[in-house]
Amino acid sequence: MWNDYTVIDLEMTGLSVKEDRITEIGAVRVQNGQIADTYGMLVNPHRPIPQRITEITGITDAMVENAMEPDEAIGGLIDFIGEDVIVGQNVIFDYSFLKQWAVNRKRPLELKALDTLKLARKLLPQEQPKNLEALCSYYQIRREQGHRALDDAIQTQRLFEILMNEIAKRPELKERDKEAYLKPAVLQCKVKKQTPATSHQVERLRELIDYYQIEDEIIWDTLTRSQASRLIDQYYAAYGRPQKIR
Repeated sequence: MWNDYTVIDLEMTGLSVKEDRITEIGAVRVQNGQIADTYGMLVNPHRPIPQRITEITGITDAMVENAMEPDEAIGGLIDFIGEDVIVGQNVIFDYSFLKQWAVNRKRPLELKALDTLKLARKLLPQEQPKNLEALCSYYQIRREQGHRALDDAIQTQRLFEILMNEIAKRPELKERDKEAYLKPAVLQCKVKKQTPATSHQVERLRELIDYYQIEDEIIWDTLTRSQASRLIDQYYAAYGRPQKIR
């Protein structure tokens, strides 16, 4: 049984580690089996939040416009975690965003984790849905605000405690199996450092946007080299190469 750990949950603008950004952070520090501290805030992603994400989370562009800057918020989360084992629902997904941030800033980040999704897959029938909402319903865990980071972290902590107790009470499980289920794994996530777009790429994009009167919103301050390359290729495919910038 684990008595000391930190639960994390993140909300993002989408599912792509390369393209999307964190909009909200929630974390719960547990000591001696009780919630001892929390860490939660909105984060400015410096890009528009897609409408479909707003419909899921309730987080709007206006809510994050003056929110905490990513470096301060994410750096603070990593400091909050410290040496703790982390717990999360499909935790590798959230961790991948933290890892991308750390790699971009050359900051070491290696964490061990326990995943409530993996535990639920070991304990529950295959036909039972295992997303956080379904698991909370199954175990009668009250949800205040779904898809808000701190609330989801609190609910994940309650879920984790229930799953640990269920593992302990399963008569068919041998002690070594119980220990294996609750052994933290080092999270493995390969991400590449994202470098800023080159001045040549920015110039080319601005020329294309001006020439074809493209109305895409581009966040120039955070545009990466890979994003710029992808956009240029998309514009060439859609509009062709104008003579003056060939």
